[in-house]
Amino acid sequence: MESKAKFLGHPIHPMLIVFPFGLFATAVIFDIIRIVTNNLMLAEVSFWLIAAGIVGGLLAAIFGFIDFLAIPTGTRARTIGAWHGAGNFLIVILFTIDLMLRGGMTGHIPDTVGQIIAFVAILIALGTGWLGGELVDRLGVGVDHGANLDAPNSLSGRPANDSATTSTQVHSTRAGK
Repeated sequence: MESKAKFLGHPIHPMLIVFPFGLFATAVIFDIIRIVTNNLMLAEVSFWLIAAGIVGGLLAAIFGFIDFLAIPTGTRARTIGAWHGAGNFLIVILFTIDLMLRGGMTGHIPDTVGQIIAFVAILIALGTGWLGGELVDRLGVGVDHGANLDAPNSLSGRPANDSATTSTQVHSTRAGK
C-alpha cells in the first residue's frame, strides 16, 4: 500500500521522524556529556532539543496516523503499526514529563528521575524505530502498492513473500481479479 500523505511523491511520515529521533537522541548524548564534564550549559541545550523533539514528534505522528488508518485491519502490518504508533506516543509523553521536570529547575538540569525517563524513552525509540523499519522495509507499507502486509517477521529468516496467502493475493481475490 502506498502512503496516503505525500509531498512531491514521497511519504511525509518517514521524512519527519528523523527530526524528533535525532533531537531526543542528541539531548540524551548531551546529558551524558554533561554528567561526565559537569558542563551545565549542556543541560540547557538538552532542554531545548527535547522541546523541539516533542513538537517534531507530534507533527510526525499526524502523518503516521494518516498512513496507519489506510492499513487494512486484520493484517500483520496493522498490528505492527499500532505498536509502533503507541510506542512513539509513549516516547513523546516520557520526554514531555522529562521536559516538565527540567522546566522548574535552574539551568534545566534534570534530576535522576528525569534522566532515567529520558534513557528509557530512547531505549523504547530503538524498538519503535525497528518496528517502523519492519513496516517499510519488510512489509512495504507506504512504499509499494502490492505490499505483502502479512509478510513473516524479518527475524524469522524467511523471505517476505513466504506466507500461506499473501496480502496481494487476498486483496486481488476480494477485488474479483
